[in-house]
Amino acid sequence: MKSFLKTMILGAFLLVSSARIQAQVPPHPNNGGDAPSATNTPVGAGATLTDGSFILLALGLAYAGRKIYMSHSKMVKE
Repeated sequence: MKSFLKTMILGAFLLVSSARIQAQVPPHPNNGGDAPSATNTPVGAGATLTDGSFILLALGLAYAGRKIYMSHSKMVKE
């Protein structure tokens, strides 16, 4: 019961505190609004999705699948 109460309090705290957190001000686009060139990139174009993101997603899905499989096989044995 105590661990459930602690979990609920922590969850409520995180939910309320996340509403109070604000992001930073966005950067000025293209150094004063100039057209994109080799020296200044458009806003949001600095980060791309690479193969690393897909590998991380695949590993997460494999881990979740194994956890589901193990919990299901434990239930069948009982």
